[in-house]
Amino acid sequence: MPDFVDPRSIVRSIWGDPDLVLLIFAGSAAEFALNRAVDWLFFTGKLPADPIGRFFSTVRYAQEIVFVSEETAQRTLNRINAQHGGVERQRGQSIPDWAYRDVLYMLIDYSERAYALLYRPLSNSEQRELYAVFQRIGEGLLIPDLPATYAEWQLDRQRHLVRDLSYSRHSAALFRQYRLHLGVWRYSLLLQIQALLVPDNVRQLLGLRSNKLISSLVRTYGLVTMFNLQSMVHSLLVPRRYWSELRKFDRTAAA
Repeated sequence: MPDFVDPRSIVRSIWGDPDLVLLIFAGSAAEFALNRAVDWLFFTGKLPADPIGRFFSTVRYAQEIVFVSEETAQRTLNRINAQHGGVERQRGQSIPDWAYRDVLYMLIDYSERAYALLYRPLSNSEQRELYAVFQRIGEGLLIPDLPATYAEWQLDRQRHLVRDLSYSRHSAALFRQYRLHLGVWRYSLLLQIQALLVPDNVRQLLGLRSNKLISSLVRTYGLVTMFNLQSMVHSLLVPRRYWSELRKFDRTAAA
């Protein structure tokens, strides 16, 4: 069977790199707390109860799409659709189509932002390739009205950022859970990283302020990779009980 994503794709380079995956979800954790559909997380209770565990679960799903055959990826997409359908039946409501698009758009945007932050900006062809892969994922998840091109997605992404975000009691509750599960100093580091990653309106809504020292350290991260110090950095960002799980995300050889 053909691969769902070309083995040479920039998408595999991004989603097989644990450092980038951590950044993608650091940014997404900030923005999704502001989403007008965040109450769905509190209906299931799973993410507020265990935000780090849910992060690892989501990465496993993503890699079961990006690094497998077309057939296996479709099975994973069908499983996600079934889980969403089950939640909707329990609540007696449908998750809004715009909320599905918001989540897909976050993964696209923070994939690009994370890569630019640690390495370099994506080229125009890589941007188009990134969007094309996630467009196929969105179609597999039955998300309607997806933009046809990367350029159209950029415009729609801006519309979603303006329309779908606000600070609420759910936002505050989620950030309290982040702090509880990460501890004080890891939580503080998370906020600093989020300030570097997120769009301006997300930064303003959350009152995030970037730290020049953290910014300098992130932008010289090539020194960390050069001297193979990633495990030290991961220990700073992620509680010890998740270290072995994080190492499983390393698909750099496959990418």
